[in-house]
Amino acid sequence: MNQRKVPFLDMKSPYQELKAELDAAYQRVMESGWYILGEEVKAFEQEFAAYCGVRHCLGVGNGLEALHLILRGYGIGEGDEVIVPSNTYIATWLAVSYSGAKPVPVEPDPRTYNLDPLRVEAAITPQTKVILPVHLYGQPADMGPLMEIAGRHNLKVIEDAAQAQGARYKGRFAGALGHASGFSFYPGKNLGALGDAGAVLTDDDELAVKIRMLRNYGSKVKYYNEYKGYNSRLDELHAAFLRAKLPTLEEWNQRRVKIAEYYVERLSGLPDLTLPHVPEWAEPIWHIFTVLHPRRDELQKYLASQGVDTLIHYPIPPHLSDAYRDMGIPQDAFPIAERIATTELSLPMGPHMSLEDAEYVANVIRRFAEETK
Repeated sequence: MNQRKVPFLDMKSPYQELKAELDAAYQRVMESGWYILGEEVKAFEQEFAAYCGVRHCLGVGNGLEALHLILRGYGIGEGDEVIVPSNTYIATWLAVSYSGAKPVPVEPDPRTYNLDPLRVEAAITPQTKVILPVHLYGQPADMGPLMEIAGRHNLKVIEDAAQAQGARYKGRFAGALGHASGFSFYPGKNLGALGDAGAVLTDDDELAVKIRMLRNYGSKVKYYNEYKGYNSRLDELHAAFLRAKLPTLEEWNQRRVKIAEYYVERLSGLPDLTLPHVPEWAEPIWHIFTVLHPRRDELQKYLASQGVDTLIHYPIPPHLSDAYRDMGIPQDAFPIAERIATTELSLPMGPHMSLEDAEYVANVIRRFAEETK
């Protein structure tokens, strides 16, 4: 008898469901003969901006470059400080470092794993210019208090919305809550291209004009360069694929919600297992369904032995990575981030996952709890 296999994320079914639309998008681009900053990019920018409820969307190469270009657009550089979460993918910190500024880590709320507004204000110095919250795992950060703090201290708020396409905070979309936001459309995201891709969203007209130039070698007109810019442009082909997928985003997010609700129902009350906490004002889109367990590595191995794929997001906090060794931050300096890193486990999740597979995953976890109590 073959063992059941549950992948962490099914990457084939999205194409199978949208084969006609994606194939048509490919044909459209190939027949146009135009592959960089053409009509597909313009159309996607308009459609995604309208979806999120902002004035400007600017397609760029990836999510890291989206954040970096926003920081450059606001003139953030050497001598400036940017408040970042202590627990996030390292790209959030790298964007700050690329700008020449210093990332200043702040611990998350231990219930939501998102940047804790109560800790942010204590970290502000005369050098602070930006607060950079991450909508981690697809759950929006508590943006109201963060915007209020930023207003009092004349700071910019830049959302890292790489994992939050379609998430809502008090009814408003992530990415439309701060002064600007950076999105990733990496293939595994809720709205994913078929390669690296990203976007900047903002209502700031001046910033939009500058980023439009910065992403394209610093020029509005070819060969007339106003800034030392970059080459960070959303490809026509990826824009066409994103246009084909955008109309399904709400439905596919709701499929994820159903899987998450089932996990919560079946896994509630198990000893040592911490399930996600969702505040009343948050509508997460479950890019990742994360649990915490003090015997995380044992649980992961047990799940693997039963055919269930899982991942860890993220095993090494940025401050303990070799990349940021030069900051000299000692172990135990950020205990909440370090506890999450050593106990977090991401369960299978996706719009094409069946409730039967979710039931199987939950049953395996329940067996582990029974066998190890």
